[in-house]
Amino acid sequence: MNKAELIDHIAEQAELPKASAARALDAMIGAVQMTLKNGGSVSLVGFGTFDTSKRAGRTGRNPRTGEAITIESATVPKFRPGKALKDALN
Repeated sequence: MNKAELIDHIAEQAELPKASAARALDAMIGAVQMTLKNGGSVSLVGFGTFDTSKRAGRTGRNPRTGEAITIESATVPKFRPGKALKDALN
């Protein structure tokens, strides 16, 4: 499912115009991004938790040349599914 299909689904299930569903989805995505950027986490009970994790810098290799390269540390997003989501899938 892509973003347009998700908007269609939200609009149908919530009986909203597609424009309203799109604004709601964009607002939710923006809120998650802003919270993660500020170092917080977003917990949706039954669905899961969006959080961040620090990935340490390391030395890697260029696969084409074999030359050693430095990979800088980074903050990466993480998602941990909730129990209800896991149960729905199994």
